Amino acid sequence: MLLEIKDIHVHYGKIEALKGVSLEVGEGEIVTLIGANGAGKTTTLKTISGLRNLSSGSIVFDGKDISRLPGHKRVLVGIGQSPEGRGVFPGMTVTENLLMGAYARRGDFSKDLDEVFELFPRLAERKNQHGGTMSGGEQQMVAIGRALMSKPKVLLLDEPSMGLAPMLVAQIFSIIKRINERGTTVLLVEQNAQQALQLAHRAYVLETGTVVKSAPAADLLDDPQVREAYLGGALGQH
Repeated sequence: MLLEIKDIHVHYGKIEALKGVSLEVGEGEIVTLIGANGAGKTTTLKTISGLRNLSSGSIVFDGKDISRLPGHKRVLVGIGQSPEGRGVFPGMTVTENLLMGAYARRGDFSKDLDEVFELFPRLAERKNQHGGTMSGGEQQMVAIGRALMSKPKVLLLDEPSMGLAPMLVAQIFSIIKRINERGTTVLLVEQNAQQALQLAHRAYVLETGTVVKSAPAADLLDDPQVREAYLGGALGQH
């Protein structure tokens, strides 16, 4: 198993955001976390990437316990994250933004840049444009491309479809599939449960900081409770 999260508890002050979350991500998989706002999905990703500290539990990545490893060192072992809200540097060009993803590596990154530009031809056309002048969809492409520049073994994606037009959502999900087919494992947090379950191999449902269901994604698409909570109501429309 590439990534094993074992009974993790995370606090924001006195509030317990994660209450014993356990999940696994196998090499080559796309695994998705679905749930309402505030369920703990983003906190789970931040804890894996080292942006939040564990209160208890453990994170094992590629056979090593990384529970106490600082965030910048987790990038070095192969964990890349495209954050919620994208986090594009507005005053930097597209190319400069992408190169920020490779800050911890050494050598020539031109081949890696070419691979990102092949995945995102729009970014190649706009490589000298400042990040702050890009559309939401283009900024999302920059954020994913920047995470790929660290050559991750697992790519953490937090709400890649948020705020995007349906046509762009389909495009982003198609690119995520291609990234996975090229050998990168993906852990996806996504409000658009329908799209996420259609793309993923397996899924976990989070409610108030706890995993309440885990199953092959196709099974959850057909699960009456999941359909009612996340696919038929307002949540499924986001």
